[in-house]
Amino acid sequence: MGAPVLDVVIPVHNEQGTLSACVLRLHAHLVATFPYPFRITVADNASSDGTPLVASELAATLPAVKVVLLAEKGRGRALKQAWLASDAPILAYMDVDLSSDLDALWPLLAPLMSGHSDVAIGSRLARGSRVVRGLKREVISRCYNVMLRGALGARFSDAQCGFKAVRADVAAELLPLVEDTSWFFDTELLVLAERSGLRIHEVPVDCFDDADSRVDVVRTALDDLRGVWRLKRSLALHRLPVDDIAGRIGRRSPGAGTWAQMGRFAVVGGLTTVIHLGLFATLRGSAGTSSQSANLVGLLIAALVNTALNRRWTFGVRGAGAARHQLQGLAVFAVTWMMTAGALALLHGLDTAPSTALATTVVAVATAASTVVRFMAMRSWMFRGTQSSLSTNVPSASSNTTMPVQS
Repeated sequence: MGAPVLDVVIPVHNEQGTLSACVLRLHAHLVATFPYPFRITVADNASSDGTPLVASELAATLPAVKVVLLAEKGRGRALKQAWLASDAPILAYMDVDLSSDLDALWPLLAPLMSGHSDVAIGSRLARGSRVVRGLKREVISRCYNVMLRGALGARFSDAQCGFKAVRADVAAELLPLVEDTSWFFDTELLVLAERSGLRIHEVPVDCFDDADSRVDVVRTALDDLRGVWRLKRSLALHRLPVDDIAGRIGRRSPGAGTWAQMGRFAVVGGLTTVIHLGLFATLRGSAGTSSQSANLVGLLIAALVNTALNRRWTFGVRGAGAARHQLQGLAVFAVTWMMTAGALALLHGLDTAPSTALATTVVAVATAASTVVRFMAMRSWMFRGTQSSLSTNVPSASSNTTMPVQS
């Protein structure tokens, strides 16, 4: 069959009763619908029943089937090892119960093969999906994805659907960073992909959950919560090189570079400076309002507007995290306010009764001096590694993989 274009990994543990039917069905589907060489890799992670024997018999019967045996249990461990060892440019995986309809496989793979996207996921929560599963699983799944949006700013809709694919070059960058060896593996991979500026394509799937599933949903959810805390802390402390990956293979919108950001930042800064100075002049002219009070109120309101506009327009950040960014913006505001307050204090030390025009000019100069500080704080701290990866851009050179044409 030649070198495979696609390698579909099926992680299994004690699945001797279902493995054969799964592989035969998947193999028949790929033969009928996938016009390129493929491989099905059964990644057995420490089964204690006859699963390895069943897998070996399948591999002996079907040349496109390969078996990988692991001594330790863990779905994430199995996927990581099988994907890193694969020579296929497109890597995928699905659960052994094939709960997601295989008709969604081509829509899952096509964006990766064309170079349009970097990671593709099946989503049971996307518009157009059809799902049959119990109420407990439905509630836990939806709550988990809402929590991911709030805690990690995730924009993908379904982290745990067992139906995903990734380009091999992207997997080589991200997999060494993924620590989880179990069920949180998917979430960790997707969050790292988003933070690295990679494009995630979602495909609505028809899914019928296995009623005989042996997954402990509650225990898995608790493990996921611990994983979220670990990953959030690592990202907050900048322990993961997502910015470096973004620089090499990430997708940025046209104008996401420093000079373009500085231009948009300057426009936002000009607008909020007008708001600041207008409020300062108005309040300063009011009876009983001191220069410092007028400056504080005007700068505070302008800072809130400035953070919101720069977040959305200058740095292209969408989704959750707005409240956190406003708090960080207030910390930057404190520095800016101290600079302008210090300038006013110096002015009043030289002139005990300065005119409104002179005081406004001094505040304007001090505000301009703090602009560089504000921009660097936003770029290197507040919005570091969070710029939107949803805008269209030319695919990276590594994504321009030419797929073989079947003769």
